[in-house]
Amino acid sequence: MPTSKSKPPPPTPQSTRRRRDAPTLRDVARAAGVSEMAASSALNRSGRSSARVSAETRERVLSAAQQLRYRPNATARALANQRTNVIGFVANFLGEEPNLYFLEVFSGVIQGATAAGQAPAVFALGDWGEAPARIPALCDGRVDGLILLGPRLQDDGSAWLPRHTAMVSVQADRPLSAVVNIMSDDEAGAHEMVRQLLAMGHRRILHVGGPSEYLGANQRVEGYLRAHAEAGVKPAPGHVVRAPLDVEGGREAMRAWLQRHHGRPLPQAVFGGNDAIAFGCIETLRSRGLRVPDDISVIGYDHTLMARAAQMATVRQPLHEMGRRAVELLMQRIEALRRGEPYPGPFDIVLPTEVVPGATLAAPRRTRLAIA
Repeated sequence: MPTSKSKPPPPTPQSTRRRRDAPTLRDVARAAGVSEMAASSALNRSGRSSARVSAETRERVLSAAQQLRYRPNATARALANQRTNVIGFVANFLGEEPNLYFLEVFSGVIQGATAAGQAPAVFALGDWGEAPARIPALCDGRVDGLILLGPRLQDDGSAWLPRHTAMVSVQADRPLSAVVNIMSDDEAGAHEMVRQLLAMGHRRILHVGGPSEYLGANQRVEGYLRAHAEAGVKPAPGHVVRAPLDVEGGREAMRAWLQRHHGRPLPQAVFGGNDAIAFGCIETLRSRGLRVPDDISVIGYDHTLMARAAQMATVRQPLHEMGRRAVELLMQRIEALRRGEPYPGPFDIVLPTEVVPGATLAAPRRTRLAIA
């Protein structure tokens, strides 16, 4: 009867664990013939203790670390340096349409974070009503600071915003306690756009603005009205309407407005509260056989990728720059907190806007069109 060969005993749990374990700081120190403290100082190259490590010792430690393929423990290093080198980006991303406004700001955040040696982490909120519970929970040591994009809060956050974590907001709807805010000059941008439309001879300008609960949308309405007042032109009744900040919102608002004003003169221009609204208006107008800009001009706001691709006339917000600057300011706030120093300010930074001409804007047609 054949006998089976005896198999070698399986490796003990201890030997298996040792083969799988990554080299530790102690292993590096032992190989270099130095203390763990000296090895840590040589590898980190930071703090006052690193100055006490000679160049020869540092070279031995680095050589040992390379031979052992040592990788520092990120958590331990973060605890030692009081930094995670991770910054959070908080926004409400929910919606069926891609939010190009948010994506362009985030591209600036990525650029700024890369330049600063930081890793960006994205935290999505279903609604800003979740902020009083969610934001303090994010400030548990996993990030060094937070960038809040378009926060719409019920109060200034003084009772619940953590003071131990640096924060910067972009286009906040209200001043937030101890939070630096970056925004564009929405009132000036809308004013300049409408001023140029009036100078071109447009008189019946329909403004399809964003929801009234948005500060930026209200500022754009103010700019629209101020430009008319300065030109001595009174907007026609009903020529300011509100819509959700997406293509469907613009599409439906334009359809409903045309239906309500059947038989009356067609506006000479439509000024959308953002690029998405403007595109929705264009879709509705074209579906009714109207030509843009031959019959009616359409202008947007934001200068997103969609507007650039279509060469749409719009108002440029420095979205990428706002994201990049937010990171720069956040790093200053993080460093001030780490040193226990007060942040000197400023707390409100307003960036300029710019009118961008495009293929959807032309001088008003000479003869009036009635809404069919």
